[in-house]
Amino acid sequence: MKRIPIKPNTNKSQLKGWTLGLAALGLVSLGATAHAAEPATNAAPAMASTNAPAAQPYGKKAGMGFFKRLNEAYAEQNATAIYTAPKPGDPPPTPRRIGPQPFDGPPYPTGDWQIGGGPNVIGDPGALRDSPYPLMQAIYDGPGGKAWYDSRIQLYGWETVSGNLSTSRNTSKGQAANFPEVYDERPNRVEQEQFVLYLERMADESQTDHVDWGFRIAGVYGLDYRFMSTRGFLSNQLYGNNVSSQTTANPVVRNNYLGYDIPMLYANMYIPWVAQGMNITLGRIISMPDIEQQLAPNNLMASHSILYGFDNYTMWGLWTTTKLNANWTVQAGIADGVDMAPWQNDVGRQVTGSLLIQWISSGGHDSVYGGMNSLNNGNFGYNNLQESILSYTHKFNEKWWTTFEGQFMYTKNASTGPTYQVPYQDGFWPSHGGFVSEGGILNYTMRRIADNAFVTFRNEWYDDPAGARTGSSTSYYETSAGITWFPNRLLCLRPEIRFEHSFQQYGFDNQTRKNQVTLAMDATYHF
Repeated sequence: MKRIPIKPNTNKSQLKGWTLGLAALGLVSLGATAHAAEPATNAAPAMASTNAPAAQPYGKKAGMGFFKRLNEAYAEQNATAIYTAPKPGDPPPTPRRIGPQPFDGPPYPTGDWQIGGGPNVIGDPGALRDSPYPLMQAIYDGPGGKAWYDSRIQLYGWETVSGNLSTSRNTSKGQAANFPEVYDERPNRVEQEQFVLYLERMADESQTDHVDWGFRIAGVYGLDYRFMSTRGFLSNQLYGNNVSSQTTANPVVRNNYLGYDIPMLYANMYIPWVAQGMNITLGRIISMPDIEQQLAPNNLMASHSILYGFDNYTMWGLWTTTKLNANWTVQAGIADGVDMAPWQNDVGRQVTGSLLIQWISSGGHDSVYGGMNSLNNGNFGYNNLQESILSYTHKFNEKWWTTFEGQFMYTKNASTGPTYQVPYQDGFWPSHGGFVSEGGILNYTMRRIADNAFVTFRNEWYDDPAGARTGSSTSYYETSAGITWFPNRLLCLRPEIRFEHSFQQYGFDNQTRKNQVTLAMDATYHF
């Protein structure tokens, strides 16, 4: 669910990037800040922890200035572990109508089975306010803290910086020599990956006696905006000005490497009396299925699979999530297309349906989730992918669990080059016209190695026979291993090693090699 980097139409689209020196300075500054004072789902990063600072009593530092309260909140949380196993006599966790979470989140990105389409799962109270990050803790501690707490409105975010060393070094045809590895597509450098700010209200979806409501506005600045871009909404940073009124079929692409986006911009309503609860969401969402997530704390590794780099990312529309019983949940929705603003003139802007089903075993060790994420007439447009997806997750025990995903995507009546109706393509123009497909199989396996750390192994096979997504008509194999480690509640470090191979054609180092090895790491610090 992301945006692939567009191939510039002109050699003049080379743009200035962050130098290694400036990026290194940013990492040093981040470390200094840490010492001075942090469906896979679309939910907020997991916040609950037995060591989370208490939100009460309210206003306990009302006589203290805001920045002093904030500094003390940072000092407290920098000295707080991300997770400590419950001990006899500890207060019970916030009650949930659906029982305890199957995973400890944190250190995992979420504690629930994968499901998208809203900020939290039906049956969960959305108790982020009971474990606030430093900014909200400083607000709660000040004047009006109780009013803020009762409002359920949260303001929080993070900064993620990443870097990589790669065997790919051929930048003569463009900066993205690591491609089709996305995000860290530029080799041997440090990147300002994402600065994220959330403003949200999470509905209490555990109670059954009243309708509740929520909203989310998530702003992102950094390299990663490129992989979530929707045509017609803030997309001029990537594509230049809207060309719907022009007669040219080959517009100039701006191709900025740093930019901003708002991948989640929606309101939701929870109705407890429909079956065992229904959530209705209206606006722009990260499309519902996928093991992986764009926003760093929600992902299981620092990097992403090739498959995740080329499926649907965001959609504008209306979706319902209905919990039928303890085992079954059904999701249905209607959107204006895939990665397409409702007001944008494009062939891909058309009525698009979604239908997904989740089954969770009574024993609490298995989940199956899948269906059609996007379905319309399938005619070639900007990223008008017809996407079917199925995932299966199994928990072996408290240390080991695994999750599989398979996807198949296609489009019809494809063009091999720009036209007036389709001047931009999210990816590359396919090597042949007509019916074009791609897809893959993906596995993540996790092993908990400490209260604050786990190891992840990823393996995938991805096929792009027409080169419509990667620019090379070939299949790929990728395998990675990484560690997620929280030195404290606010800081997360994720080193990893990755090997990938293309089979039929050269797929890496600007299509000059079939193999690529990268060493990478990201650092995320919460506020």
